[in-house]
Amino acid sequence: MFLLNFFSAFSLVYVLSTALSFAASPPAVEHHDPITPDASLNLAKVVELTLEKYPDSSWLNALEQEATALAQRGNSWTAGAAQAGLSFEEATSGTLHYLNTSVQVPLWNLGQRDAEQQTAKQAETSAQSQAAAVKLRVAGLVRAALWDMALANISYEQGKIELDITEQLQAKVQRRVELGDLPRADFLLTQSESLQKRSLLTLAEAELMHTRKRYTSITQMTKIPANFHEPLAALTEIAQNHPALVAINSQIQRKQAELNAVKLVGSGQTHVAVGINSDRGNNDERSNQTESFIIGVTVPFGGSAHLAPQVAAVNVELNKLIAEREHMNRELEQAHHEAEHSLEVNRAQLAIANELQQVAEAHLKMTELSFSVGEINLMDLLKIQSRTQQAVLNAKQREVMLQRDIALYNQAVGVAP
Repeated sequence: MFLLNFFSAFSLVYVLSTALSFAASPPAVEHHDPITPDASLNLAKVVELTLEKYPDSSWLNALEQEATALAQRGNSWTAGAAQAGLSFEEATSGTLHYLNTSVQVPLWNLGQRDAEQQTAKQAETSAQSQAAAVKLRVAGLVRAALWDMALANISYEQGKIELDITEQLQAKVQRRVELGDLPRADFLLTQSESLQKRSLLTLAEAELMHTRKRYTSITQMTKIPANFHEPLAALTEIAQNHPALVAINSQIQRKQAELNAVKLVGSGQTHVAVGINSDRGNNDERSNQTESFIIGVTVPFGGSAHLAPQVAAVNVELNKLIAEREHMNRELEQAHHEAEHSLEVNRAQLAIANELQQVAEAHLKMTELSFSVGEINLMDLLKIQSRTQQAVLNAKQREVMLQRDIALYNQAVGVAP
């Protein structure tokens, strides 16, 4: 544990130093995607800012609006819109008139209003859980983009160091060739090595630009946190409160509530009609006018065959969500296993890489001394130098990969920044 904490602290310092070099290094080609570290930003803030501009934000707002609309319906005292009716009848003789006015109101079936209110509650819960799941997904994109940049930047910075070392060696060889100490073929060899290093540096810079572009495409920002290091989550398995599981479970519960509400519609809504009938005789004989109060009830029946397709459609959606949850459980378990295994492997590989770097650097010093006194040729020196540079690059990469794997493990177990 002490060794892990030491490596984590060392990696944090290294990541900070490499992040600050993003904007300082001059580009090898004209195409350049600038990225600026910002000490006022942290990982959580970047995720929040990204979420505000993320395409799913409009969908999440629509879910909230839908939940509000369902709540308004469930809180209504009637099962639908009331209807007003007006009719007028007149006999052909013109001596008899009928005027009918009525108001018709649909009533909730037994338990139907409670079911509609429950649907509205589940819709609100589902909207909130969908927002949390989208936030975790955005966090995963941001995490991956940041650590991809960190790894690409290491290759780029190491490429510059290797080019500088090769050019210094080329200058020394050139001087010894001029003095007649080495053949001209050795100078051509170092010149070729320098050109290869410059080519690799150009490719490393191109990859760095690609990772920067991916970051800006995801976040719509050109600033990164000065520190995006994360502590390892204490979770050792996928918990039931994982945002993705909570989201799919809330959708299932909402669909179950919706299915119950649809079933309670039954054959339709019972309607109560209240009205007044005005019966007037001869226009000049107002004493013949009669007013009567009318109340009527309309009860639907035998509509199960017509409701069955709607019930079946909701049931299909429900079972599809249940199947998606089973797939998600398997995918989350697999992602957790891979993240945990990768973390363990990189812990072991980091210790080996650091030890290998120390051995390679010590070997290189001995080789350089041997070359300076003519004990070995230039080709052997270049081979050992290349091997040492690869060891140094691997050690630097493993340091960042370990921190990246911590972030990916947190993502797998559902811990948002």
